[in-house]
Amino acid sequence: MTETTRRNRLAATKFGAWLARPLASFHLVVTIATLLTVLGLVMVLSASSVEAYVDGGSAYSLFIQQAMFAAIGAVLFYLALRISLRRLRQWSFPLFAISVLALLLVLIPGIGSEVQGARRWFFLGPVSVQPSEIVKVTLVVWGAHLLASRRSEQAGLKDILVPLVPAGLLVCLLVVLEPNLSTTIALGIVLAALLWFGGLPVRLFVTIAISGIIAAGILALSAGYRSDRMRAFFNPGDDPQGINYQARQALYSLADGGIWGRGLGQSRAKWQYLPNAHNDFIFAIIGEELGFLGCALVLGLFALFVYTGLRIASRSVDPFLRLLTATATTWITGQALINIGYVVNLLPVTGLQLPLVSAGGSSLAITLFMFGIIANAARHEPEAISALQAGQDGRFSRLLRLPKPEVYSPAKADAARARSAAAKAAERAKAERAKADRAKADRARADRARAALPQGRRGQSESGRRRVPESRGTSSLRATRAWEPNYPINHARDRGRPR
Repeated sequence: MTETTRRNRLAATKFGAWLARPLASFHLVVTIATLLTVLGLVMVLSASSVEAYVDGGSAYSLFIQQAMFAAIGAVLFYLALRISLRRLRQWSFPLFAISVLALLLVLIPGIGSEVQGARRWFFLGPVSVQPSEIVKVTLVVWGAHLLASRRSEQAGLKDILVPLVPAGLLVCLLVVLEPNLSTTIALGIVLAALLWFGGLPVRLFVTIAISGIIAAGILALSAGYRSDRMRAFFNPGDDPQGINYQARQALYSLADGGIWGRGLGQSRAKWQYLPNAHNDFIFAIIGEELGFLGCALVLGLFALFVYTGLRIASRSVDPFLRLLTATATTWITGQALINIGYVVNLLPVTGLQLPLVSAGGSSLAITLFMFGIIANAARHEPEAISALQAGQDGRFSRLLRLPKPEVYSPAKADAARARSAAAKAAERAKAERAKADRAKADRARADRARAALPQGRRGQSESGRRRVPESRGTSSLRATRAWEPNYPINHARDRGRPR
């Protein structure tokens, strides 16, 4: 055995021992989020400096805006670590409903702001908010809560699909109207992941997936700019200075970087040769300045994130956490792969951003919040709960003063569901009793009103309404005489005499 082999095995053994620690998943999520955010800030500063200087005279304007949203995202990350899972599940549907309402409001002229033909943003002073980014997280959380509840109740196929699929399709429709096909694709990934991990049969899942792909293809060809992107992908040699310009410039940037890269800040493409260099095509700038090694670092971090997210999902005993973590991991990784795929010309250009790396304030803050929820789920692994309950918090947890995680118990969860079902049944019974009491009170008021009328008017009132058969034992003697007229009689001697 050579010395190099022995050192590699020793390093692998140490890394395996470190992974066996109770809070290893939590530390991995925090580390990945930190590294990707820092890398993104550095690359946004490098890629946007020229454009920012030309537009506003300061090379740091876009970087400052990105750093501000990174700070907001760090606060959201911390809040996601502190929120209890019970509270998160309680708030899931109200937050989802509010995000859908925001999607509706952003389409109204005068409320939503239109930029380059798309109405996607709310501008609150210097801060812009994109509701379509928020709805990704709310759909993940609410969908995981809904499916976890239905699976625990052993619900049928209809209960799995409704109301999740109609709500997901409504959200996709609202985002298409902005228009924003790239975010629609991300929402489709979220919905597909929820259905897959929620236990949808494979045959039905394949049918829905094929239908979604066909719908995405129709949408891609329905608008001018989207059809241009598809035409540029299938005909890469046509119109090199027009529709194929951006994709060709991205490939030139990657090729110019080589193995080691040209050096940080030394990109040539950012001098307005590559449009959207700091946003959609920032991976090309990473390849040009940091080379193949920089691209491999980004891919390695996302691969490590996939491993960590699926590890947390497999170790969690709470069905809600399993669905939530697996779906969030699929969404973030799928978005990253689509972005990298169209930069290297393996996919048509969609406009999806590279999570935590591309410039975009709403996307950065919301993605950091989602990473915080995943880190919170990592602290709810059974081994992590045991370690934290025993006082093995670690310096990071003690510094942040994070609360102790709640222990998930299937028996307690079943009891809580039984109490919830009993409470709903009691509410329904109470509503039915209240309805019956109101009907009885209405009948009593009607009887008192008829009794208060004079004798003549009472007979007229009774003749005008529909007669209800009464019991023979409880009815009056006059009611049993079929021959007796129902009009008022002035004197008793007139009874039975023809008029």
